[in-house]
Amino acid sequence: MQENSCSACLPVAQEVQRSMPDEADIAALAEFFRVIGSDTRLKILLALDGRELCAGHLAEAVGMTPSAVSNQLKALKQARLITARREGKMLYYSLADCHPREIIHLAMSHVKEEG
Repeated sequence: MQENSCSACLPVAQEVQRSMPDEADIAALAEFFRVIGSDTRLKILLALDGRELCAGHLAEAVGMTPSAVSNQLKALKQARLITARREGKMLYYSLADCHPREIIHLAMSHVKEEG
């Protein structure tokens, strides 16, 4: 037993070890948080909360150039956080499903919590 370990915690530590997700899932989760951890991409996700926008109006809404938004949209799409719908020549972007919205709103609730 290590010097900074106690025998009382050993069963708990072993259970934690058995229930830990595999390394590939942990890496995928870390990548997910890296993608949404960008101020710019987070603004885009917030702008798409409950609405659909074309790239030009999305860029205007978040105060960025269309080319800068386009690069971020690509990363968000690769992470399966947003989807694009084509109507003629225009692409309209929206959140892929309820998960990004729920995660962001839960995190915002935590950030605004007092204490």
